[in-house]
Amino acid sequence: MGTHGGDAGPVTDALLMHAGRTTEQPITLGDLTFDLLRPTNADDLISEADFVADDRLPYWADLWPSSHVLAAHVLATPAPAGAGRVIELGCGLGLVTIAALRAGWSVLATDYYEDAMAFTRENVRRALGDAGLARLTTRHADWRAMPPSASLGAFDRVLGADILYEAHYASLIADAIAHTLAPGGTALIADPGRLAVDAFRDALPEFGLRIAGRPVFPFDEPPIHQRITIFSITHDTAPTPPAPRQPSSSARTSADERPSQ
Repeated sequence: MGTHGGDAGPVTDALLMHAGRTTEQPITLGDLTFDLLRPTNADDLISEADFVADDRLPYWADLWPSSHVLAAHVLATPAPAGAGRVIELGCGLGLVTIAALRAGWSVLATDYYEDAMAFTRENVRRALGDAGLARLTTRHADWRAMPPSASLGAFDRVLGADILYEAHYASLIADAIAHTLAPGGTALIADPGRLAVDAFRDALPEFGLRIAGRPVFPFDEPPIHQRITIFSITHDTAPTPPAPRQPSSSARTSADERPSQ
């Protein structure tokens, strides 16, 4: 479905549809402060038709603890010189995307909901202005049928916050990472212990991926207390076997060099 480049305006039909049913949440991200726009009540967005069609629920409309933790982690790791490319799987309200842009990355923010991408663009505008929008692209993505790798390109970072909440997502997300992560790149998936996390870990080798690290961060904002694991995932490149050891010159003795009997 739709792709929106960095010049996309913040006012969209999706945002207008939510007029009067939104609230602002103050956010501090490093030295950045802004008011993040979000729906007042995610439950109001539940559509019976969407749920019957594909079990779709508007999880994008809540700001989850994993998003706070991953955003802080991403912000603490600036992009390399010359910048790099990031894709976020399930951008939701855009907090992790904002952190990546603030850290110097160019970002493709993806989600299954067009509304999520509209809120992400608006929140990037609020936080970073036109300079942030210039390095942001949004695109609809269905993990069951990801766009071809050739149309997406490869990304230095693949990011996802609290996206393992359905059992069948384990292999879908592993596959999405394998097809978007550049050689030498790293995926960072933040998870509070959701239903699919164990199956996700088990599925990674099937897709040529491995866990390179898994730091755990506490999230304590009463009444919510969670421990968030950030899985650092890379391509599992088998080590090159060592070259056969060559005998030293003093040990080499050809047939012609052997003393005659």
